[in-house]
Amino acid sequence: MHPLLVPLSRGSSRRAFLQQLFFSAGALTVGGGLLSGCGRSDDPSGVTGLGRFGNISPLGEPNELGIRVPDGFSTRIVAISNQQPVASSSYRWHIFPDGGGVMPKPDGGWYYISNSEVPGAGSLGFQFPELAPLSNVIEAFTPGLGGVGVLEFAPDGTVINAYRILGNTTFNCAGCVTPWNTWLSCEEWPNGQVWECDPTGRKSAVARPTLGFFSHEATAVDVERRMIYMTEDMPDGRFYRWIADESDWPAGAPRPALQSGRLQVMQVLGDGTEGAGQRPQPVQWLDVLKPDQPQDQNRRPDSTAFKGGEGLWNHHGYVYFSTKGDDRIWVYDAQRQTLEIIYDVATSNNPILSGVDNITVSPKGDVLVAEDGGDMQVVVILPDRTLKPLLQVVGQDGSEIAGIAFSPDGKRMYFTSDRGGPLPGGGYGAGFGITYELILPNAI
Repeated sequence: MHPLLVPLSRGSSRRAFLQQLFFSAGALTVGGGLLSGCGRSDDPSGVTGLGRFGNISPLGEPNELGIRVPDGFSTRIVAISNQQPVASSSYRWHIFPDGGGVMPKPDGGWYYISNSEVPGAGSLGFQFPELAPLSNVIEAFTPGLGGVGVLEFAPDGTVINAYRILGNTTFNCAGCVTPWNTWLSCEEWPNGQVWECDPTGRKSAVARPTLGFFSHEATAVDVERRMIYMTEDMPDGRFYRWIADESDWPAGAPRPALQSGRLQVMQVLGDGTEGAGQRPQPVQWLDVLKPDQPQDQNRRPDSTAFKGGEGLWNHHGYVYFSTKGDDRIWVYDAQRQTLEIIYDVATSNNPILSGVDNITVSPKGDVLVAEDGGDMQVVVILPDRTLKPLLQVVGQDGSEIAGIAFSPDGKRMYFTSDRGGPLPGGGYGAGFGITYELILPNAI
C-alpha cells in the first residue's frame, strides 16, 4: 500500500484436501524452481507435513539490528535507502523499498529486484494532493522518483552491484519475477500500469497496457493456463486475470508478447465472499467494461469487491492473495474455479497475523505473509494451517514489511522495512527504508 497514506481499516469440507495439496505441492518443482508463479523459492529438499518452517523455535530477543528470529537464524542489512550499497556503483538505494523478487544468474549468483513505492513525477498534485507538502522531501531523496532498483549478488552472497532498471513511475508496489526471467512491476494508483523490466538492466523497461489501468498491487503468472492474475489495492478493489490471445501467447511458446489479451474480473457466486470462509465458493470471470480505461471509473456492478487486494502468489494453479481491509488470506483454485478463505483474523483461534500484505509460498506449501503494521512480523501459515512467526522487526512500528524473496538455493531470504532507518544516536527507527537478508540454518 502507499507508505504515506492512511491504511485501510481492518471450516470447510475441503480443508483436508487443501492440506494434502500443501503436503504434496513441493514435489511439483521444475529444475529446482516453481513451475509457475512469482519470485523464486528454489528449495530442493523433500516435503513434510510440517512444511519448511514447522520445527522452528519461538522468536528470541531482538538482535543488534532490532530483529527477533528463531534459534539458528541470523540477519544482516544489505541496503539502506539513500546510501550506496556498494562503493563501485553510484546508485543510492531507493526509498520506500516495497515488493521484491529474486532471479538467478548463470554464474550461481542472483539479482534481488526491489520496487520503490513513491509518487511519480506530476502525481502529487493531481492524484494525491494530500502528499504535496512532502514533495520536496521525496524529490530530494529520490531523483527520478518511483521505479525499480536491483542488488546483484555473487555466488557467495556478496553484494557486487546496485542499479536502477525503471524510473519516473508511480507507487511501484509489488510485482512478479516471471518464468521467462523478467520483472513485472505494478503501479499502485488509479491509472497505474504494469511495467516489464529486465533485471540485468540491458533492456529498457516497457509498459504493458494490455494488463489494464488500475491500482495494481501484485501479479502472478500461470504458464499452464497462459494467464496473469492481478490484485487491486482499493477499498472496493477487484481481482483480475489477463488471458492472452492465441497469437500473443501461442501454445508451447515460453512467454507472451504481452500485446493483446482479455482483461477479466472475478465474480463470486454461491454464498459469496462470506460463504468462502466456510466452504469453497464457485466463481466466474467477466470481461471488464473498458479495458483501456481506469477501472475505478468503469466497475462492472456484477463483479465482486475485495477490501484492498495485496500480496499474490500462484502455487501450481492455487492462487493465494491477501486483503488487508479484512485481514484475510484467500486461495483461488484455478482448476475447479472456486474461492476459499484460509485465514481470517476475525475467526482464527490464533489471530497473531494482522495487516496482511506481501505473500510468498515455499515449494513445501508454507504461506509466508508480511505484515503492514500489525506486530511487524513475517508469519508462516503452515501446511496444516497453524501459524508461526518467522521474524519480527522491533522499534519500527510506523513501517511495513515487504519484498519477501528467497535466494535460488533457499538459504537466504530478503525482506524490507520500507519506512525504517538508522537513527543518528544508534539503533533503528523511522526512516526511508532498509533491505535485509535473513540467513537460514542448514537444517531448515
